[in-house]
Amino acid sequence: MKKLALAAAFAATASTAFAGSYAEPMIEPEVIVQDTSSSAQGVIVPLLALILVAAVASN
Repeated sequence: MKKLALAAAFAATASTAFAGSYAEPMIEPEVIVQDTSSSAQGVIVPLLALILVAAVASN
């Protein structure tokens, strides 16, 4: 019975002893994504399509 009580005492202290860590917590850096495209991209394609349709219609 003494061995069982001793084993339970060791198990209780071991579980609390290893609950924490000495390692410093890792903090992930913030990643900021910026949209670098200009607003002219939405205008160029329809403008080129209009010029192409006008060129085909003039022939």
